[in-house]
Amino acid sequence: MKRPMIGVIPLYDRERSSNWMLPGYLEGLMEAGAFPVMLPLTKERALLKQIAEQCSAFLFTGGQDVAPALYQEEMLPCCGEICPARDEMELALLPLVLERDKPLLGICRGIQVLNVALGGTLYQDLPTQRPSEVEHHQMPPYDKPVHQVALAEHEPLSQLLEKEELSVNSYHHQAIRALSPQLRAMAYSEDGLIEAVYAPGYRWVWALQWHPEFSFRSDSSSRKLFHAFVQAART
Repeated sequence: MKRPMIGVIPLYDRERSSNWMLPGYLEGLMEAGAFPVMLPLTKERALLKQIAEQCSAFLFTGGQDVAPALYQEEMLPCCGEICPARDEMELALLPLVLERDKPLLGICRGIQVLNVALGGTLYQDLPTQRPSEVEHHQMPPYDKPVHQVALAEHEPLSQLLEKEELSVNSYHHQAIRALSPQLRAMAYSEDGLIEAVYAPGYRWVWALQWHPEFSFRSDSSSRKLFHAFVQAART
């Protein structure tokens, strides 16, 4: 069977002025039956339209913080490094993907940029703005689960995994504050943060705050997530 081509947003290293990729994103997709390709970092409209047409689906990866100006806030000292090139590309590409109803999976920064693009806001820094005893910024190894999430009953994620609760890894200092009205929550951490969302108005638009790209080799739920995404890309 022909593998669906999935466009993967590149990571960016400012010190080296280079695009790069964590192997787990690509390997998780390949294990699930996809043909992943790392996209160029561009805001060129014509090229983004071609990319939106030719790829079957899109993975919005982790990375730097989303610029607070995009959700009408001043940047606080606690906010981390931002990447204007990624902000520009993702906010230009995302509407093209949604217009074509292509499947989309957001991971970590991916859930945050999806929420912001659709009108939501973020905590710029959880330890400063929403302190908690739940571990949201773990140390290596990153495939080890460090907290639980409760899966919302009757929502697509709980139906896929056939669970009410899930153990997840966690490596982020930002999170959804005000949820976009176009999204619905599918999972919550023990301290009440939204950990997974989907967009009901589209065929398959899901996003997660945790990192299946680190855990898919050892965790069956992470593999199921990648497989569900790739299956949506096939159809």
